[in-house]
Amino acid sequence: MNERAVHAMKDFLEALGLDLAQNGMERTPERVAEMYGTLFDGVGKGTDDIWGETFTVDSATDGLVAVRNIPFYSMCEHHLVPFFGEVNLVYLPSPGRVAGFSKFTRLVERISHRPQLQERMTAQIAEAIETGLKAEGVIVIAEARQLCMMMREDSAHGTSTMTNAVLGKFRSDPVLREQAMALLLQRQK
Repeated sequence: MNERAVHAMKDFLEALGLDLAQNGMERTPERVAEMYGTLFDGVGKGTDDIWGETFTVDSATDGLVAVRNIPFYSMCEHHLVPFFGEVNLVYLPSPGRVAGFSKFTRLVERISHRPQLQERMTAQIAEAIETGLKAEGVIVIAEARQLCMMMREDSAHGTSTMTNAVLGKFRSDPVLREQAMALLLQRQK
């Protein structure tokens, strides 16, 4: 347990006028400090260690690889309230080099477990795939609900935000980009 964070949370809650001696609130500083420790466990961590072993596939298998509907939870760096949603990604492997699919969920979790902006998170995921796998092209699309928009005076209930990052050959080859987008946006049955 991070005692410094516990003490700071206690001071913060008391400064807002909360009675921490009230039934049920006695351990709130510890619980909140522990929760934020988990929500921010991506701070200061790179992504190179996520990839581990990559796999070589036949050069005849040079198609696109997509991973869709990866859930994420992150914290808005401006208000420290959650934003959450799903990440969809597609990449064009360098000849024959692919990663296990679970690596992508770990990547999204690592990058989202930092105080973030959705735009930056989306770009960081794409860049990590491009550099970590030497991918020839990457598209990442993130769709999220931003509680800072929904809970504050804006009260933008029901809104979602979408961001994307496009790297490598998907930027320069419109036919390839169209194929990748069709794969990402294909309806599930």
